[in-house]
Amino acid sequence: MRSDLIACCGGLFRAAGLAALALLLTVTAASAERRIALVLGNSQYQHAAPLANPVRDAQAMAERLKKLDFEVFSGFDLPKLQTQATIAQFAKQGRGADIALFFYAGHGLQVSGKNYLLPVDATLEDETSLDFEAVSVDFILQQMSRETSIKLVFLDACRDNPLAEMLAKTAGGKGASSGLAEIPIEKGGAGTLVAFAASPNQLAYDGSGEHSPFTSALLKRIGESNVSITDAMNRVTSDVFKATSGKQRPWINVSLKTDVVLHKVDLNAPLIVGEASAPPTEGGSDASNTGAAGASGQSDDQLALDVLRQKIPRLASDDPIFFNHPIDFGDPAIDGKSIAQLIKGKPLFSPVEGLDKSVWEDKHCDGCHEWDEARLCEQARNFATNDASVLRLQHPLGTRFKVALAKWAQGGCK
Repeated sequence: MRSDLIACCGGLFRAAGLAALALLLTVTAASAERRIALVLGNSQYQHAAPLANPVRDAQAMAERLKKLDFEVFSGFDLPKLQTQATIAQFAKQGRGADIALFFYAGHGLQVSGKNYLLPVDATLEDETSLDFEAVSVDFILQQMSRETSIKLVFLDACRDNPLAEMLAKTAGGKGASSGLAEIPIEKGGAGTLVAFAASPNQLAYDGSGEHSPFTSALLKRIGESNVSITDAMNRVTSDVFKATSGKQRPWINVSLKTDVVLHKVDLNAPLIVGEASAPPTEGGSDASNTGAAGASGQSDDQLALDVLRQKIPRLASDDPIFFNHPIDFGDPAIDGKSIAQLIKGKPLFSPVEGLDKSVWEDKHCDGCHEWDEARLCEQARNFATNDASVLRLQHPLGTRFKVALAKWAQGGCK
């Protein structure tokens, strides 16, 4: 009787799931955005000392943006002509995009209040050289403005610049400075955010680590789930200020008409229950009880699972997960804590819907579930085997905790 009931419930879930899939696919298609990004990084300058981080910064940012569904046009250590060609390709393909993003890491300077980015072959012997050797930031903003709803600009280009000093010594370059000038928002128009690594006219640090302080913070914050870009940049500012002991403060100029969220995760999305591929029916029939295959050869259940997998949030770090080591989840509520610490915490809400508060409030998670490392590993292996199951039910410690458990299991529950 019990097995019949389970089979019946499974069929009902599957039927409901297929109906929900049609709605989910419609919503996903309706909310799809066309995103395009230009990412440039210059380290190996031909007429100045090389910079350690800009190319690594730009490469990491390009990869992060691809994961956020951006079509990325990138260039690293490019001379002026190749830089212009890359910008032209970006401008041509970006017309009509919902979101256009520009990230630059490398040398930049301002002259008489105008900002310029420097390709690796720039010499800047005099002010006339700017028009032929440098790239105007205003020019890039102009390329981004063609029928684009939202424009996001990130300039990690305020490093100490010997070429700016050289230009400042010439008769026509008295207004040259390494720090960038503030960009009036009308340059980008409504729907624009411009973020500088440092305050106007101030220098930024290249950093002694793998990335500059600004890019390190940006990589951490830009992909946080359900966080608007303005909130993310507030966090970036705080992170950089702390990392540099107050010596560097990013500067944000924003005129966005609406909240811009680059990583949207609907934690209340319906779960479509069923395996990715069902076993063959008796008698060798090719028919499947999970739905007919579409034109692509995928079953409805497989399509549903693919949709769900796209909604699973990513952790903020790709580092291995260990039971007793702090984890960078990408969720401020639990960041920096280990699995061992978190399972001894108190639940944020009822682990079972409708459960009286007296049963769960002020109780500890490991007490309710009798969790220990071995039992938790069994649950984690289930998440690793059936990855879409992390979205099946809300968890008192959040969905990212489940994602971390799955990764912990994949590493052998160490």
